[in-house]
Amino acid sequence: MKKGHILLVILMAVLPYSELLAQGNEKAVIFTGIVVGGKNSEPLPGAFVFNSSAGRGTIANESGYFILSVFPSDSIIFSYVGFKKQYHIIPKKIEQSYSAIVDLKEDVKLLAEVKVYPYPTEELFKEAFINYKLPDAKEREALARATDNRSLAMLAKTMGMGASANYRSFMSQQQNAIINKGFTNSISTALMNPIAWLSFIQSVKKGDLTKKDWKGINDLAPSEAIPREKFINKN
Repeated sequence: MKKGHILLVILMAVLPYSELLAQGNEKAVIFTGIVVGGKNSEPLPGAFVFNSSAGRGTIANESGYFILSVFPSDSIIFSYVGFKKQYHIIPKKIEQSYSAIVDLKEDVKLLAEVKVYPYPTEELFKEAFINYKLPDAKEREALARATDNRSLAMLAKTMGMGASANYRSFMSQQQNAIINKGFTNSISTALMNPIAWLSFIQSVKKGDLTKKDWKGINDLAPSEAIPREKFINKN
């Protein structure tokens, strides 16, 4: 191996060690503080505290408090969602402890106003609005058909009778059967009675069916226009 290569290897091994010695000469500092933000400077729990010089960091607790071991001149980065990043430099001449209250600023971004016109003309918007179908359009149509008067009438016809309706129908049938039974028996009895037939034949021979005497009964009845007193005096 050449001498130049040997010197390069030695330098690469010695330089990191010399940096560690130089850093070891400095005393570590305990950096503590609270991260706040917003208009009322409220604590920001979970804020990220990162030491970019050492490549390590920590997270603030629920009260926004944090603690981190640093060295003088270290660059500390504070970040939180919705707030701007803030950089903090540890002073060179400092004691073993250092505290600070870090107030982050809100990251407000104003966007230009954008107007959205889904339809180029008012007529097209009206047409689309009229033809728009609701998500439950099918359910509404089914409900309208089910509650239609004609549908309800047809459903009522196809449905069977209830207990009370069946009882009334049975009692009505029983009553009609009793009435019709007596009426049928009287007719059949009269038709099968020979004396009744003989009396009917004799009346026909006498000419009772051709007599008009029964019409005179109507003349005895008063007319609706004659008062009661006048009818009595007339008779």
